[in-house]
Amino acid sequence: MEHTGGGGGRVKVFIVSDMEGVAGIVKWQQTDGKEEKRAYHEGRELYTEEINAAVRGAKAAGATEIVVMDCHGAGEEWTFNSLIPDKLDPDCEFVVQNDWTEYTELLSQGCDAALFVGMHAKAGTPDGVMSHTVSGQAWRNLEFNGVSVGETGINAALCGHWNSPVLLVTGDTAVCREAKDLLGSGLTTVAVKKGLGRFSARQFPALRARQMIEDGARMRDKDRVHHAGSPGRVPQPQGHGAGGRPHARLEGRRLVDGVVAVLLLNDLELVEEREERLRERCVLRSLPHVVPVDLLA
Repeated sequence: MEHTGGGGGRVKVFIVSDMEGVAGIVKWQQTDGKEEKRAYHEGRELYTEEINAAVRGAKAAGATEIVVMDCHGAGEEWTFNSLIPDKLDPDCEFVVQNDWTEYTELLSQGCDAALFVGMHAKAGTPDGVMSHTVSGQAWRNLEFNGVSVGETGINAALCGHWNSPVLLVTGDTAVCREAKDLLGSGLTTVAVKKGLGRFSARQFPALRARQMIEDGARMRDKDRVHHAGSPGRVPQPQGHGAGGRPHARLEGRRLVDGVVAVLLLNDLELVEEREERLRERCVLRSLPHVVPVDLLA
């Protein structure tokens, strides 16, 4: 890995993480902090150890500063706070944020690489384990300039705004396919499970999955570093409509630095209740917050 940004020669790596793409996790109870069932705390263990695997790989590749941002909305006090602090690799730092994508300091200062760990596929993906986009129930589809994106695309756009290349995506086979379709076939992906349905999967055991993630994060091949990880760029606008979908309503749209976001919601009653708020707040905050971090709060 080579230093490309600011920071006095330090090689900075940003690990953006979610919980549903972790090996061994296939049920909502494993990711739901509100209920705090034993399954959730077991899921936290699995989650934290996959992050540690990515940290080890990044260190082996030459990273000198590694910051982890938990993006899993587990609910209540566990929202963006599912990692287990005393079990994290001591060579990383981690962020507990209040709003999704709130933390952008490392990116704005110049970040050499972004690694996405534990990602899940976008809403409506048939073979995506626990697939959804931001909201597990309310969101049907999110588009940036006519291109349907999930949370991988949202986070890639966030990193791309500061020219930080995404070099790794881990999760199930569906999100790995989604990521390559969006960011290019040269992207390194690690599929730790294959969806058999939304809540079932054929998976690698945790120890093997962690080794796969560590190997994927090493990025020793300089050619791969230079050519696989172009920053996540949102496609240029092709029009400002809702894509001609007669069954869906355009709930919010705003043009910000060339980005048109179109959000389609499932629940029409919810739509009626929130229309005024949508008009006031729009779907996109102005950059650097590229996504609707609390629209449905």
